[in-house]
Amino acid sequence: MKLYLIRHGESYVNLPDWQKGYIDVGLTELGHQQAHALAKWLPSHIPTIDMLYTSTMKRAQETASYIAKTYDQPIHEDDRLREAGNNRSDHTPWASEDLPHEVADFWASERPFSLFILQEHSETWMHFRTRVGLFIEDMVENYRDKIVVAVCHGGVVTAAFDHVFNVGAWQQCDIRNHNTGITHFEYVNLPNREKWWLHYHNRVEHL
Repeated sequence: MKLYLIRHGESYVNLPDWQKGYIDVGLTELGHQQAHALAKWLPSHIPTIDMLYTSTMKRAQETASYIAKTYDQPIHEDDRLREAGNNRSDHTPWASEDLPHEVADFWASERPFSLFILQEHSETWMHFRTRVGLFIEDMVENYRDKIVVAVCHGGVVTAAFDHVFNVGAWQQCDIRNHNTGITHFEYVNLPNREKWWLHYHNRVEHL
């Protein structure tokens, strides 16, 4: 299976002067331009895809819509691809109006078993990593010989690296992702070898 993880285009929540809190909002004008450039370039690198997934958050959905038009593919929405902190500990998503706003004074991965969104039933970093891992293993199980594109978030890409590289609970390296950056993993499962190949990360020559 070839798995392409693509971070969404620039969203209002990515702006340094954003003051409206932890809410679900869409792309900025630049974000739409990035998504358009991505969709225009992508077929020259990936001629066909079999499945197109997206996070159920607006910034990912809007980015995925450009790719869907290019490939004439339906979009499969999946709550497991939402950004860290946007689901409950049972992996169900918070409604936009119920998204927690109070954030702990530590980085989520610093205390992976503690609530970094300070609300009952919120997820920890390990809850988040688990749901991303469940998505990846589901793709392996169901699309072994397919090409899967998933539009998601920077945290999801980081969690995917943790899952594929079998990183322990405490990270020693952060994974940086540009808006619309592309990461390509391939599941090969060769005898007596690693199961995964990392072909590249954060590819952005379309911008």
